[in-house]
Amino acid sequence: MKPLVLLALLTAAGISSAEGMHSYRSLAMSGNGERLAALEAVEGEAKNGPRIVVRDTATGKIVSTFQQSDCSGCRIEAPVWSPDGSAMALISTDAKTGVATVNVLRDGKLSAVASVKGVANTVRWSPDGRQLAFLATVGAKKLTGAVEAGARQIGEIGVAEQEDEQRIAVVPASGGDYKLVSPNDTFIYEYDWTPDGKGFVVTSAKGNGDNNWWIATLGHVELASGKLRVLAAPKMQMNMPHVSPDGRTVAFIGGLMSDFGSVGGDVYTVSINGGEPVDVTPNFAGTFNGIAWRGNQVMASVLAGADAGVVAIDPAARSSRVLWKGPVSASASRDGRFVFSLDGKVAASVHEDYEHAPRIVAGRLPEMNAITRDNESFAPVVSAQSVSWTNEGYKVQGWLVGPRQVDAGKKHPMIVQVHGGPAAASTPRYISGGEGGNSLVRDLVNQGYFVFMPNPRGSYGQGSSFTSANRKDFGGGDWRDILAGVDAAIKQAPVDGNRLGLMGHSYGGYMTMWGVTHSTRFKAAVAGAGIANWISYYGQNGIDQWMVPFFGATMYDDPAVYRAASPIESIKAAKTPTLIYVGERDVECPPAQSMEFWHGLKAMGVPTTLVIYEGEGHAFRKPEHQKDLRAREIGWFNKYLK
Repeated sequence: MKPLVLLALLTAAGISSAEGMHSYRSLAMSGNGERLAALEAVEGEAKNGPRIVVRDTATGKIVSTFQQSDCSGCRIEAPVWSPDGSAMALISTDAKTGVATVNVLRDGKLSAVASVKGVANTVRWSPDGRQLAFLATVGAKKLTGAVEAGARQIGEIGVAEQEDEQRIAVVPASGGDYKLVSPNDTFIYEYDWTPDGKGFVVTSAKGNGDNNWWIATLGHVELASGKLRVLAAPKMQMNMPHVSPDGRTVAFIGGLMSDFGSVGGDVYTVSINGGEPVDVTPNFAGTFNGIAWRGNQVMASVLAGADAGVVAIDPAARSSRVLWKGPVSASASRDGRFVFSLDGKVAASVHEDYEHAPRIVAGRLPEMNAITRDNESFAPVVSAQSVSWTNEGYKVQGWLVGPRQVDAGKKHPMIVQVHGGPAAASTPRYISGGEGGNSLVRDLVNQGYFVFMPNPRGSYGQGSSFTSANRKDFGGGDWRDILAGVDAAIKQAPVDGNRLGLMGHSYGGYMTMWGVTHSTRFKAAVAGAGIANWISYYGQNGIDQWMVPFFGATMYDDPAVYRAASPIESIKAAKTPTLIYVGERDVECPPAQSMEFWHGLKAMGVPTTLVIYEGEGHAFRKPEHQKDLRAREIGWFNKYLK
C-alpha cells in the first residue's frame, strides 16, 4: 500500500487566510470531551480536499491541522477517535482509481491500514482499540445509495451476481489484510461493535442494497464465525443501531422513513437477545435524528417544530428531558446532529440558519457557544421567519425567506419550494452572497422573489403521528396543508398572491406535478425528478420496496390507491407552464416518469420543457449541471412571473 503524504501544520492562527466561507462537517469528539476534530474546508480552496482540524473544545483554538497533499479530488470520510484518544481513523477515496483506503492518524503521521478496490465507509474502532471495522463493497458497480447514479442496465437483469454487497470488514489497527466477516449474501446498512468486541449489531437485508433497506431487519453478527442472528424485524424503517455500555440493550431510531440517510422517528430499545422493540419516546412532539448511549441514558438529537435540540432519554423510565434547543440546522456526524463526550456532559455541533453562516458550537450542556469565528464577517443577505399555521387539526410549520429590504406597498412574487422525502423537512440553511450556500434560494431572492418552504403532514418535526399522516393520502392532506401555508405566508409578507410559482425535487417534484394538475393558483412550475404515474413507476424504479409502507400494499395488490395519487390521471386539468428535469440514470425516480408527464402536458397544449441531464442520478453531482439547472429555473420563473 502506498503511504499517504500529508501536511502536518501546528498552528494557532487558523487554517487559511482566504476570505472564502469556511465549512465544517463530520465532527468527532474525544472521549474526555477535550478535543474536537472536523473536516474543514474554505470555499475556493478545494485543490487537495478538506483539512482534518483538531480544536480545543472549550476555546476553539486549533491544536493541529492535517491535509492530504497527493490525492487531489479525494473524498475523506469522518475521522473517528480511538478509545484512548491517541489516534484517529478515517477513510479516503480516490475517485480516479476507485480505491478506498482506511488510514490511522497517530503522532502526526497518517498510515494506510487497508485498501479496497471499490467503496468503503463507516470506520469504527473495536472497544479495545486493536482492530478497525468498516463497511466495504468490493468491486462496487456504483456509489452506495439509491440517490447515486445507477449502474447501466444491460445483460440479464436482477441476477444475484450483479448485486453490490456491502459487508463488514475487519483489519488490525496496525495494518494488514482485511477480512470480510458478515455473510456474503447480505447487505449491511449500519453497524456497531458490541462492548465485548466479539460481534456487531447491524441493520441488514438480502438482495439489492438500494431497494431493500425498507425491509431491513435488526441483527447480530458474530465476529468469529460471521453468523447473522436476527434480533427484531419490526414493520418500520430503522437507523443507527447502538449497544448499551453493559451490552444488554440495543437502541435505534424507528419510524416511517422514505430514504436511507433521511433519519427520523422515535427511539426504540430491544434486548440484545432479541424480542419486540419498545418505543421509549412515545408521543414526543418531535422527530429524533441521532442517538448515542452515555451510561444508562441515551443522548439524542431531535427536530421539534422549528428547533433543533438535544434530549436526554431514560429508556427504563421511558422519559426524556430537553437539554438544549434553538431555531437552527444542526449537523455533526453519521450518528446524529450532535456529538458527545463519554460522560454525556459535553456536546458539539455545526449550526447555521438562513441569516448566519456555519459555526461550530460546543459546551457543557445546557450551555452551547460558538467556538469558531471564521465566518463572522459574512452578513445576512436575506430575511427569514418561521411560519406556523393549523390545518384540519394539524399544527404545521414552514420557513419564509425574502429580501432584507422591500419597498413600501410593493408586492413580490413567491415561489413555493416543497422538500423531498416525504419523510424529511426543510430546515434553515445559510444563504450566502457567493456561489455556495443555498445558491438557488439566494438567486431567487436576488431576483425579487419570496421563497416559502412548507413542512406539511408527512414531514419530520411534529412527531411520529404527523410523519405518518400522509399514508395512503399522497396529494391529499399534505397538499391542503401546503395551500393553507401559502395563505399564512401571504398574510405575513408583501406577496402577490396572483404571482405564485411551485417547485420541488423528488417528492417535491411529485407534489409539483400534482399541484399543477389540481390547481390553477400557480402561474409557473419546475418539477424535478418527479413521479407522474404511480402505476407505471412501480415497475420502472429501482426501489419499489419504499412504497409499500406508504401505500399500505403493493401496486399489484391495491392499484386503486396508486392510481388515485397519480398526477397523470388529472392531466387534462393542467394549465401551468412547467419546466421538467431529471437525471439520466436516476434509480429512485427514472426519466420515464418525467417523460410521461412532459408528453401529457404537450398533448394538453401546456407550455413545457423537459431536460434530461447526462450521467446524473437522483442527486446531481456535476457542478456544470447544477449551474445550468439553476439558470433554467430562474429563467423559467422570470418568464412567467415577472
